[in-house]
Amino acid sequence: MRFVETDLPGAYVVECEPISDDRGFFARTWCRDEFADKGLNSNLSQCSVSFNRARGTLRGMHWQAAPYGESKLVRCTRGSIRDVIVDLREDSDSYGRWIAVTLDAQSMRSLYVPEGFAHGFETLEDDTEVLYQISVPYAAGSARGFRWNDDAFDITWLTPNPILSERDRSFPDYPVLLRAGHRPRAL
Repeated sequence: MRFVETDLPGAYVVECEPISDDRGFFARTWCRDEFADKGLNSNLSQCSVSFNRARGTLRGMHWQAAPYGESKLVRCTRGSIRDVIVDLREDSDSYGRWIAVTLDAQSMRSLYVPEGFAHGFETLEDDTEVLYQISVPYAAGSARGFRWNDDAFDITWLTPNPILSERDRSFPDYPVLLRAGHRPRAL
């Protein structure tokens, strides 16, 4: 595996290094030791999958607050997505900044999302499937989110009118979270 640093400290694009022959290939997508050697959270508590029927589906922006902050490795196993993460670590030089990475089944690239980041994605194809490897179990009481098109971050989405869940549509803007006392802490 190859770890490519992004502009947000602690976030990496993880690239497979397939070994090919006439049958096809074999590639490692996860190695606890390699993640730990990079100083990344190498705990793996659960794996989840998200299936999305239609192009233009948007899921986000989500994170889990302390003490259930999660890191995750996100990989698109069918179709393609534009994956977006936002640094919500108050003590980070990149606090409030975001990046977008295209993930698709062909490239087999993954995005490592550290604790303290919000995460979301939009599908670029119909019938897209996304695999998550997550460091801690889901804790509903710690689930947080902000509105996908919150002006505080000015995220550039490719889909002007995405398909959203009622939950994602009703998230408040991030400054409302600050006033409500739900500001995420550095984890």
